Amino acid sequence: MDLRCAGMLCVLCLVLTVQAFTQEGFKEVVLKQLGLSEVPKLHETDLVDLVIPEHVRNKYMSMLKRQRVKRRALPSILRGIPGHTGEVLYSDTTTRQKLMFDMEGRIPKNSEVTMAELKLFKKPLDRANLPAKQSHRPVSNARVSVYWVQQQHDGINRTSLIDSRLVPIRGSGWKSFDVTQAVHYWLRNKRQEPMFLEVWIEGERVGSYASEMAKAVCFTSQDPKDKALGKPELLLYTLNLDDYGSPGDCREDAAMGKSTCCRQKHYISFRELSWAQHWILEPAGFQAYRCSGSCRQPPRALRRLASGQRSCAAAGSSALPIIYLVRRGNRTEIEAAEFPNMVVESCSCVADG
Repeated sequence: MDLRCAGMLCVLCLVLTVQAFTQEGFKEVVLKQLGLSEVPKLHETDLVDLVIPEHVRNKYMSMLKRQRVKRRALPSILRGIPGHTGEVLYSDTTTRQKLMFDMEGRIPKNSEVTMAELKLFKKPLDRANLPAKQSHRPVSNARVSVYWVQQQHDGINRTSLIDSRLVPIRGSGWKSFDVTQAVHYWLRNKRQEPMFLEVWIEGERVGSYASEMAKAVCFTSQDPKDKALGKPELLLYTLNLDDYGSPGDCREDAAMGKSTCCRQKHYISFRELSWAQHWILEPAGFQAYRCSGSCRQPPRALRRLASGQRSCAAAGSSALPIIYLVRRGNRTEIEAAEFPNMVVESCSCVADG
C-alpha cells in the first residue's frame, strides 16, 4: 500500500470510528477523492428528467460486477422466493414491469446474504409485436435494467439502478440479474413491507425504431391469466455465520467498544445526507463497516520501546463505484468513478503513531 492510499485509509478509519465526525469527515474524503474543493452547486433544472448515459451506466455496472465476483466463490444455501408482478406501464421509449417479493421471515437469523439473483423468463417472440417498418440499421437486443424501488412516506418513490444488461429480442428462456445490492438495501431499512423492484425494457440505442423493437420483449408475469411457465423468482445465497462467518466480524450482540477488535456494520445512506442526496445518483448507500473494540496492550516495559498503545483500526479496504453529477462551466455532466478505500474489509490492532 503506497503512502497516499495509507493516508486515505487512515482518514476513512477516523471518519468511521468517531461518530461526531462522520458526516463532515466523510464529505471531505469524497471531495478529496474527486479532486473537488466543494460540493457542486446544482440548479433545479439539472435535476429534472435526468437520464444516465449508456456509456456511464455500462462503466458503473462493470465496476460493480468486479466488486461482486468474490461473492460467487463463497459456500451458499440456495433459497427461492416467488415474486408477485404488479402493473406493467408503457411509454414511448420504456416498458416498466413492477415486481414485489415478500421477504419477511425468508432470511434466517445470524446469516448473511452473499448474493441475490432475480430470474425472469423471457417469452418466445411474438412477431406481431415487431414494428411493420424495418430499419436499415438492424436491432438485435433490448436493454433490460433492474431498479430497487424505495417507497417513501410522501408517496414519491425513488429508484436505484441495480443491474443492467442487453437481452436478445428473438431469444427466449431464463435471464438472470444480480440484485444483491437491492436485498442489502431492503435489509438495511428493516421494514416489514415487501421488497419492490422495477424491470425497465428500453431500446439498445437511441431512436424510435430501437424502442419499438424493445417492446417485443416480454417476461412472464405472476398474473393468474398468464399461463406461461416460469414465474419471476428471487434466489438468495446465504451463509450461516456460525459456520462461515469471519472471526473478524463483530457479533450483533457485542456491545460497542466492549468486544475485542472486530469489524462492525456501519451503513452510510447517501439519500439521508443533505449534501449528497441530489449529487450522488448511485448507489443509494453502502455498507462501509467500521472497526470497533479493544486491543491487548503490551507490557509497560515493551510499551516504552513501541510507538504507543495499540488500537483497533482498518487493515484492509475495497473500492466503492458511484455515479455522480459534476458541474463544468455552464454544463452539468454525469460520470462514474471508483472510490478506493471506502469499504473496510478487515480490522486489526495497530500501534498508535
